[in-house]
Amino acid sequence: MKEYIIPTDEEEKKLKDLNNRKDADALRMKRYLAMPDLSRTQGSPIAEIVNRIICYPYFKDLDIIKTPEIVPANISFDLFDFPADHPARSKSDTYYVDDKNILRTHTTVCWYYYLMHEEIKKRIAQNEPVGCFSFGKVYRKDEIDRNHMNVFHQIDGWFLAPKTLKTIGQKDLEEALGNIAAAVFGPQIKYRLNKDTFPYTDPSLEMEVLIDDKWVEVVGCGVVKGSVLEKLGVDSKKYTGWAFGFGLERLAIVSMSLPDIRLLWSEDERIKKQLNLGQKYKEVSKYPPIVRDISFIVDKNFVPNNYFDLIREVIGEDLVEEVKLLDRYEDEQKFGKNKVSFAFRIIYRSLNRTLLSSEVDTMHKKLEDETLRIFLATIR
Repeated sequence: MKEYIIPTDEEEKKLKDLNNRKDADALRMKRYLAMPDLSRTQGSPIAEIVNRIICYPYFKDLDIIKTPEIVPANISFDLFDFPADHPARSKSDTYYVDDKNILRTHTTVCWYYYLMHEEIKKRIAQNEPVGCFSFGKVYRKDEIDRNHMNVFHQIDGWFLAPKTLKTIGQKDLEEALGNIAAAVFGPQIKYRLNKDTFPYTDPSLEMEVLIDDKWVEVVGCGVVKGSVLEKLGVDSKKYTGWAFGFGLERLAIVSMSLPDIRLLWSEDERIKKQLNLGQKYKEVSKYPPIVRDISFIVDKNFVPNNYFDLIREVIGEDLVEEVKLLDRYEDEQKFGKNKVSFAFRIIYRSLNRTLLSSEVDTMHKKLEDETLRIFLATIR
């Protein structure tokens, strides 16, 4: 196993450009980039999951690659056969640093950087098997609830073999997935495999594991499409491969029965000492929620995911447990042409203390003011 760290000259340039900007989008992205990488934070269960996988004997021959977090959009989407109308390409789902570059939405971009490395090119020219792991933070605009954050962690693994050695098929997928299950959950874990669909693999499978008598989807895997290999400069007549990728938070939440994804980021020692894989989390203290509703009229081009980012920015990720859409209502006669009414319920709750109604009122009023200012909304 060898580790490759990709030079970040282009990323450094984009970071410099980002640091020179003062607009809300730039400030937001800089804050997300500055958050710690829990997959490389000692003591984090996210890092423990990664360690269990990369150290498992079945995967001992795979390299590790650390790739940039600001990447060209065409590398993220075009090279991996994402359809032109795929939601991930939209600015409502993805953070665009500029017109051509994004905060990476998946760690699968490692394929490109790995295969462009001179050492790997030589190994392929010599008809040798190659493969690697990539893990770290990824970024997607998302709703706010107990199981989702817009900054989270993924791991990708893939393996390419020359056809003179073997032709990879579904049996290899099943074998790889079984070893992932054993690596993370132990050899006694029960799992099942179902057919699935991904842009860059075919056939594809997803794996569910049995936790507390419930089947939980945890990982997807597939045979790499020949078209994708060709775009990455690999002759699909000579090579086949398997690949898997999944979000690490989901496995951690399932393993510890965590009630809230924010707990994984907590600095509270009472919480941190409980974050051990396989150990059921016990509430330190269930601080009461405070509920406030907000409703407003905006243009029809309003994007809820952008609004969720504003909520994170104004109130703070650690003080909002959930945001629920209560109502979306159009009435041209009442609101005007191209206008729509939204109503959201915001559940305020801190993981560390009891919030005062008066401080929530202050935060909520600030949110109303910023909603009016940023989205030119009319508060109802």
